[in-house]
Amino acid sequence: MRTELLQRAADLAGRHQPFVLAVVVWRRPPSSAQAGDMALVTADGAFEGWLGGACTQPTVVREARAALADGKPRLVALAPDPESLRRPGVDVFPMTCHSGGSVEIYLEPVLPAPRLAVFGVSPTARALAKLGHSMGYSVVVIDPAADAALFPEADEVHADVAGAPPKTAGRDTWAVVATMGEGDEEAVEAALRLEPAYLGVVASARRFAEMRRTLTARGVTPAALDGVRSPAGLDLGARTAEEIALSVLAEIVQRRRRGESSAEAGSRAAVAAPAPAPAIDPICGMTVEVASARHRAEHGGREYYFCCAGCRQQFLAAPERWIPAGGAA
Repeated sequence: MRTELLQRAADLAGRHQPFVLAVVVWRRPPSSAQAGDMALVTADGAFEGWLGGACTQPTVVREARAALADGKPRLVALAPDPESLRRPGVDVFPMTCHSGGSVEIYLEPVLPAPRLAVFGVSPTARALAKLGHSMGYSVVVIDPAADAALFPEADEVHADVAGAPPKTAGRDTWAVVATMGEGDEEAVEAALRLEPAYLGVVASARRFAEMRRTLTARGVTPAALDGVRSPAGLDLGARTAEEIALSVLAEIVQRRRRGESSAEAGSRAAVAAPAPAPAIDPICGMTVEVASARHRAEHGGREYYFCCAGCRQQFLAAPERWIPAGGAA
């Protein structure tokens, strides 16, 4: 199973899909989990693998979605007596599996790299691709004259500007037009179609004013052009292509870290959209994620959710025994 999960993780990463890798790092008998057991949780809450009894799964899925939302790993523990495992750095939850035992699970979110879309083949464009790659960005170069030999660090190279690859769902995209006089307006139009978190144009204020007039005449809205940053980059007094690339990426880093990108916030929301409110298993008191619950039953016009098939069977045998006063689910 471990090999299959690692292959699955590689596949998800290769397709730029976010997921959480969950690994059991400690257990106390009689938990059925063993150290090294692992599972994957995808952005939609799908669970693949084994972490012990089914009653651990809802908590792991919920915390995994939280890890995808904030991008931070976490260590979670489940125990019959939560206070026995409570310590700094550990989020502790009650273990309600009938078998008992305790378990600690490490959750590592794996998020797609931010995307740097570079338009142009100028020295600045090449410097941007090289520096962006070294900073961990997924670099996409788009220009009719672009080829892999010019951009060995790029993850993708596209010669069709008009058919520039659309923004991948759930990823933050940062675009820079460094065409430097070769197809500037076409590149800006293509970059705007990516709906990037940031669009910078390496050009003088005078040159961008000319581009703006041309683009407006072509039907590009003033509101879209108002969001373009030109001249791109922080004012570092940059002169060389490498220095200009540094100033542009410094501005991108500044905006990403300050959370100024609405696209980034949107991608996080897409990665971990709010799930329906959890339900309580009326048999064992376990919190059950409604969206991923596999064991359900209807009684008296209400839906009830269970952590496992055994709890559901007990409920169906005598529903009145387990429904609290008022019939609340």
